[in-house]
Amino acid sequence: MSDRLQVLRGSVEHLGDVASRIDVADYSAPAYPSEWTIADTFSHLGSGAVIGQRRFEDSTTDRESDPTFNTSVWDAWNAKVPRDQVRDCLTSDTAFLSSLEAATEDERRNFHFTMGPFAFDFDGLVGLRLSEHALHTWDVEVALFPGATVSNDTANAILDSIQFIVTRTGKPTGEVKDVSVRTIDPVRDFTLALDVDSVDLVETRREGAVDLEIPAEALVRLIYGRLDKEHTPASVTGDVMNSLRPVFPGL
Repeated sequence: MSDRLQVLRGSVEHLGDVASRIDVADYSAPAYPSEWTIADTFSHLGSGAVIGQRRFEDSTTDRESDPTFNTSVWDAWNAKVPRDQVRDCLTSDTAFLSSLEAATEDERRNFHFTMGPFAFDFDGLVGLRLSEHALHTWDVEVALFPGATVSNDTANAILDSIQFIVTRTGKPTGEVKDVSVRTIDPVRDFTLALDVDSVDLVETRREGAVDLEIPAEALVRLIYGRLDKEHTPASVTGDVMNSLRPVFPGL
């Protein structure tokens, strides 16, 4: 397995552990963000697993994708009761992971799919699933267990391909400046470039003090719009957080 696949397996196992600690009565409680319930979030991950597995199978078998498939999956999952959304998510989540792990080298090498103007290989597919999986798992966990974080291994793996999310979802605020960022656990240095019409994040070697020192998992949550004041670790240092939150409203 690639490193990302190993990290994804850890996230899948963690979601199963989180689910085992949730009372059925809490399935309809709000997740983070609050417009989704906990069961809704499981449903999103579960339906995403079904769609992802079909996408992978279509590519590896040269099968033409059914343009109605995604909608039919969403309709089916939306019709499930909360208990089934949670249970069936864990099943489809594991099945998708197993398919990825069982892929041959040829299947991995030949896999590709596009999303609008973006093209992804096998490792890109795993990276997309990992990011979605880890952040939505946090959405569920933190709603019931305050203080939940994204694991360091997961955050580090997500940061390797975070540029796609930064440029796609970052919202220019009119401020033009470079913000030096250093993560801890692990230590990595970045420059966040804010311009009139763009947001960019580049890994940069740096010595000395920085504008923002932040745990790697908190930087990931900031970029995904999940670092409000209540969920910001005390270890975050720097005076730029209030100006950065509007840049990353989240997905």
